[in-house]
Parts: sequence; structure tokens; C-alpha cells
Amino acid sequence: MKEIVLVLDFGSQYAQLIARRIRELGVYCEIAKHNISLNELSKLSPAAIVLSGGPSSVLEIGHPTIDAKILNYGIPILGICYGMQLLAQLLSGRVEKGKSGEYGPAKIELTDSNDLFSGLGPFLNVWMSHGDQVIDVPEGFKVIARTSTCPAAAMENKAKRIYGLQFHPEVVHTPNGLDILRNFLFRISNCKGGWTMRKFIEESSREIKSRVGDSQVICGLSGGVDSSVVAALLHRAIGKQMKAIFVDNGLLRSRESEEIASIFSHDYPLDIRIVDASKAFLDALKSITDPEQKRKIIGRTFIEIFQKEAVRIKGARFLAQGTLYPDVIESHSAHGGPSATIKSHHNVGGLPEDLGFDLIEPLRYLFKDEVRRLGKELGLPKRLLNRQPFPGPGLAVRILGEVTAKNLAILRQADLIVQAEIAHYVGYQDIWQSFAVLLPVKTVGVMGDERTYANVVALRIVTSLDGMTADWVKVPYDILSRISTRIINEVNGVNRVVYDISSKPPGTIEWE
Repeated sequence: MKEIVLVLDFGSQYAQLIARRIRELGVYCEIAKHNISLNELSKLSPAAIVLSGGPSSVLEIGHPTIDAKILNYGIPILGICYGMQLLAQLLSGRVEKGKSGEYGPAKIELTDSNDLFSGLGPFLNVWMSHGDQVIDVPEGFKVIARTSTCPAAAMENKAKRIYGLQFHPEVVHTPNGLDILRNFLFRISNCKGGWTMRKFIEESSREIKSRVGDSQVICGLSGGVDSSVVAALLHRAIGKQMKAIFVDNGLLRSRESEEIASIFSHDYPLDIRIVDASKAFLDALKSITDPEQKRKIIGRTFIEIFQKEAVRIKGARFLAQGTLYPDVIESHSAHGGPSATIKSHHNVGGLPEDLGFDLIEPLRYLFKDEVRRLGKELGLPKRLLNRQPFPGPGLAVRILGEVTAKNLAILRQADLIVQAEIAHYVGYQDIWQSFAVLLPVKTVGVMGDERTYANVVALRIVTSLDGMTADWVKVPYDILSRISTRIINEVNGVNRVVYDISSKPPGTIEWE
């Protein structure tokens, strides 16, 4: 049985980041519902458990909790933020609302540098985000870190191997966070590690072969990194049983269809069919302005096209698609946890109930950076793997308002200019996404001594590690100036360009 660490999700947007950090350290990790039963948990035989943070308070009636029997299961447990407070409450410690919350950077003093903090201290810079705090640790526990305002910034019960951290070791703002997690995994939990993308390929291939049998699998190839890696993984696992279908939905960037056809015909040959469905998608989107409706319509149309194509493929029973962890997280609460829905994604939110296929989503619990590493291991070309993320609904969610052929032409041309000019930026390799957004407003301008009343284009250029959080890029003024000048001069129907300087959160990367 493979080694696994479970993160029990209490609704934290960082629960997935905890899992990602653990995987970075070479230990396979999955996220489970916070209320998983001891019986269900024991079937997975985890090496350790991490209780995530969350937006709730243990002082509230009906707050999310765990099966208390898990605390006596005999494996190491680490509670983070809300997770620590829950441990304290369940084990008869005392939790109170703090006189003042701690949000942001803090310095903790270590009172014990063994085990969890081995090799660290005596002071650590950490990232706090809490209003409640543990006032009295439970019997059998001792305080191993504190701040001037938080009497128990960390606690431990060495005999039971149960630990709590009031701060977040998983975020980059806690510089020694990986060291703390490493100590928990290898020093306390005796994990062996060694989980790699090569092992993921081997395990996934076995699972895919077992599930598919002799059936045919249709892979929805959008041309992005995610679906391309899915196609390559299926090709590795089942060969000619996988038929890739690339649907040109008319919502792609300039010359994208031709590029994808070239890559999968020459660089990485697959059994691929190209379907021009641009008219079907545009007709379906006519007069639609609500972003959620757009996503669901695009997802539904996408499936309808596939159902028509499937008739031509004998034995087609499965549909594979490139759903990632962030797609699942933002569409609904991960694994049924109490986190909030951010927005639906066409991969997970637009599928009809009468799908007609069994879904295969082998990347469903991977993050974007892991998918790129997986693609590299599978031998996909760099020009594909290094592409910036592109939303499944394409340019439809970068046109705020109705999607028309005219609006698509304007946005494609503007986006082409953005891509060409931002490539000159010395920090280009650190950019997560750079794109144009067509706004549903018009403004007055002057061109050639004449009054204009034309569209506004917004620029969105961000950095991110995994798409869960992001910050805007301080692009040099000369590059922004060239982009603005070129768009206004070369794109008919635009007379103003603005720059989006909001982060995620509170905004999202895409505007819709």
C-alpha cells in the first residue's frame, strides 16, 4: 500500500496548499472531508493526518469537527490554525476569542526546539491569520512556541504525537514552513517519501488500464497544458484506445487551432480529430451576458459536440478531461468540505446529468506546477508546457458582455499585441498569465481631430505559484505604454487601455 498523508479540510482555501507542500517534500498527500469516519480513514491507512485551517470558530454552535475517535487512532496529527484550536477544544483545553486578532507577519519565540522545530529557532518569522486562540493547552500538552499576544503559538503532546500550530507553515510568508512540515513528516511521522511524477505516471497508468479495460476513451483536447498532459498520459497508458478530439470552439486565441494541430501531428503525434464547431458555440452564446451562464453553456455545448463525435467511435465509453484541483476548489467545496464556492468551471460545473460517458479526470488532484512537471516527464514539447494557463471557456470569459464575432475579433487582435510586447519583459518567465479583457463600456476619445466613442480594453498581468493566489506584476511603464499605443492604433474599435492592479484575493485572475 502506498504511503499517504491526509489533510482533513475545514474549508480553508489553503488546505490544497498544505497538500501541495507535502507533495513537494516527496510524500503523497490527499485531501479528505473533515468529517470522514474513523472506518473510512482506516481503509486509507494514512501515515499521518493534518487538520487544516478554516473560516469557522470552535466557539460557534455547529462548527465543523472530526470523528473524535480519530484522535486515538495512534498516528501523528498536526493541527494548523483552526485545526489546532479544534484539537485543544476536543481534548479539554481552553479556546477564547483573542483581545486582538493576528493577521499577517509575526515573530514567534520557540520554547522547545526538538521534534517539530528541530534545527530551528530560537525565533521564527511566521504568518498568522486568526481571531481565536488557545489560552490553556490540554492535559498532556505543553506550549512549544509563543508570541507577545498569543500564549500558545504551538503545542505538542509528544507521547501521542499530536501537535498544533497557530500559524500557517504552508504559505511562503513563513520562511521555515517547509522545514517544520519536513520535521513532522520525517522526524515525527517516519514517512519514507520518494513520491515523484514518475511514480504518479505508473500509478495512474495502472488505474486507467484497470478502469478502462477494452473500451475506447475520448479525450477532450483544448490545446492547453492540462488537456494536453491528460492526452499524453492516456496515450502512455492505453495507446490507440484513446482518441483525442480537438474542438475549435471559435473562442481561441489567434492562430491557436493551427498551432495545436501542428504539435499533435508532428511534435507529439496522437490519434487526433479536429472539429470546427465555432458556429455552434457562437449561436449558443447569442445574447448571453451572465458569466455563469456562459460557462455552463460552453460546457454543455462542448459535451454535445463530443456526443455527436462519439457515435463515430465504436466502443467509446469514457470521456477524459483536464480538470485540476483549483477548478474543483473554486467550483464547489473540496470533497464536501465547508469552503465557499467561488465560481463554476466548465470542466466541473457545466456537465449535464445525462452525460452519456463515464468521466476520467486523472489530474483532478494535481496543481498546475505539478501538471507541468508531469508533462515534462511524459515528453511533451517545451513550447506547449510553457504556455500560460488559458481558461476552458476561452475568450468568452474575457469578453464582459455578449460574445459576438466582432467582439472576438477585437479581443484576439488586442491579445496578440499583449503577448508580443510582454515577451520583451525581462521578468516574463515569472508571469503566470498576461492577457487582455474587453470591457462592456465605451468611452469618448479623440483620433485624428475627430471624436470617437469606442471600447475599453483592460490588461491583466499576474504572478502566481499555483493559481490559488496571485499578485499583479509591476510591468515597466515603457512596456505598458507600447501595449496601450499599439492596441489603440492597431485595433479598430478601441480608444482606451487600463491596467488591472488587483490581487487574488480579493479578485480572481480572470474577470469572469
